[in-house]
Amino acid sequence: MNTWKRKRLYAAGAAAAILAGTAALPAPAMAEDGADVRVTVDIEEIREPGVLALSVAGDSVALSEDGSTLLVRQFVGTLPTVTVTDTRTADEVPAGAAWAVVGSASDFVGSSGQAPISAGHLGWKPRLIDGGTTGSVTEGEEVVTVLDEPTQPGNNVGLADQELLMSTYDSGAVAGDSYSVNADLYLRTPADVAAGAYTSTLTLSLFE
Repeated sequence: MNTWKRKRLYAAGAAAAILAGTAALPAPAMAEDGADVRVTVDIEEIREPGVLALSVAGDSVALSEDGSTLLVRQFVGTLPTVTVTDTRTADEVPAGAAWAVVGSASDFVGSSGQAPISAGHLGWKPRLIDGGTTGSVTEGEEVVTVLDEPTQPGNNVGLADQELLMSTYDSGAVAGDSYSVNADLYLRTPADVAAGAYTSTLTLSLFE
């Protein structure tokens, strides 16, 4: 066999070998597998913390003359109901806490330039309306005017300074409820007080 024929046979054999080898390779396998993860969450309703708050059932009171004598003129009225509402739980109240409602009045100012009447001439007698069932909420003592004899030492000062209206010595014991109080108000002046309209502001504050 000549050289040219040998080259053709060799090339054909090599090609056949390549084709045979290619046909023998297996196709790559495609994996199909997976897993699911279930995700859950419990969302609780937002809970607002409780609060301690003061409210008053009215923003004014008109005093009217009643019980005057030859020496002293007296003007009386009733403080609108004052309510303390505590929506806290006992756990929300600081240990050892106590709250109190106090009041103080400004001087009575005349509308026509009359001389003012000092707040010491205004007194009150607190009266507990709803103190709950614990016995831990009480009204303040009566505070009489500068024209009166003291009913107890140092209480004839009127409402010129902060005077106790209602209080508790244990906030935790009374949490979660409401308590209310009012007071008899009386303005006592000398008999020769100038006639005319007068105005004072009675400020009530809640402290804990």
